[in-house]
Amino acid sequence: MITAGFAASDTWNAVTGHHAPRTVSAAGLNLALNDMDAQAVNSLLANGDAGRGRMTVPYDKAIRLYDEAREAVSRDLRTLGVAAEGDAEAERTVERVTADFARYQEFIGRALESDTRTGGKPDAVENYRTANDLLTRRLLPEARTLVEGTNRQFEDAYAAERSALGTQAVLVLVLGVALFAVLALLQWCLARRFHRILNPALLAATVCGLIAVVLGFQALAGTSEDLRVARRDAFDSVVALSRARAIAYDANADESRYLLDRDHRTAHEAAFLAKSQSLYGMKGADLASYEPRLGETWKAYGEDHEDKRFTGEFRRELDNITFPGERAAAERTVEAYAVYQRDDRTIRSLVAAGREQEAVAFCISWEPGKSNAHFGAWMQALDEVTTINSGAFDSAAEDGRRELTGRLPWAVAALIVAAVLAALGLRPRLAEFR
Repeated sequence: MITAGFAASDTWNAVTGHHAPRTVSAAGLNLALNDMDAQAVNSLLANGDAGRGRMTVPYDKAIRLYDEAREAVSRDLRTLGVAAEGDAEAERTVERVTADFARYQEFIGRALESDTRTGGKPDAVENYRTANDLLTRRLLPEARTLVEGTNRQFEDAYAAERSALGTQAVLVLVLGVALFAVLALLQWCLARRFHRILNPALLAATVCGLIAVVLGFQALAGTSEDLRVARRDAFDSVVALSRARAIAYDANADESRYLLDRDHRTAHEAAFLAKSQSLYGMKGADLASYEPRLGETWKAYGEDHEDKRFTGEFRRELDNITFPGERAAAERTVEAYAVYQRDDRTIRSLVAAGREQEAVAFCISWEPGKSNAHFGAWMQALDEVTTINSGAFDSAAEDGRRELTGRLPWAVAALIVAAVLAALGLRPRLAEFR
């Protein structure tokens, strides 16, 4: 029982101090890379021609957010580098990401520098394409590999420990039954040998033994359930929501790429649709039908939560609602997403009408009612759901530790008392043999 308690305590230390932080850092790296690229393209869109015609507020905010995302990438890489020590594959992946990130910054730097020169926009766009190609082909796949790898290690550790806790809980019950049988048999033997009905000390030892077994079983079963809540109910949602946030930033950047890089608009439209489908997937939907069908399927879901007409990361979260306030926050997220999708139709309609400057202004402006403002509201709603699940993960970890520290010491104490009482109960009887 003591060994099982120490093992379970070590598991919680690994979960909260290693597995979860590594996975969160990897997901944060994925997000920060997408955010950094989105802000780079927004700054190119907002700058005009070497600053002439610059949209000052969107430009200044894009540059500030770009710097913040770059710092976040560097910070997450340092965290992952430390966490990967001893894991050769993870170390190699972190090294590759670090090297590719340096190259990516070099090309983005060239793009931003070219954009400071009059007539330098074509060169800026070309350098940005090179940077984005590196991001798409190498950096983001490598970041996703880190997320999947760290999450898989967490999952393996979770499965192994849940299995061990279940085995240990059953073993405690088996040993408890054996202890009860031994003490009952001892009572019966003493009654027959010494013609006494009960031995009070042995009876008390039996009660203490049963208390120890019950407390030990409750501690192991309780911490096992808390581990399930932490992993399945809370952290699975944290991973899905973190993935959704990274995809969202990339999709938002696809809109800006569509406006900046006219020669590759078809590709950027396809990329935006693919990311939209990964968030809220509807079979057969194209750009023209996506937003209207989103409204239809969401209405159907509101009437019947078992309606299966959409899939994706949002569906994954909606199918894993567990905690107070989580459903309302998740539904607000999808509703904010629907507003953002309506904005996307507006942007493309303006472009089709030849009003590109209006489309750019609507896309990257943070003014109320504009696309980036609605994107910010969508991210805020998404963060609320993530915060609920992150808080639930922390609470489950605290509860799991409390199960161990609150019950196991009493179980061990009860076992010790049972042993002492058994010895005291047997001592007078054994003395009669002298």
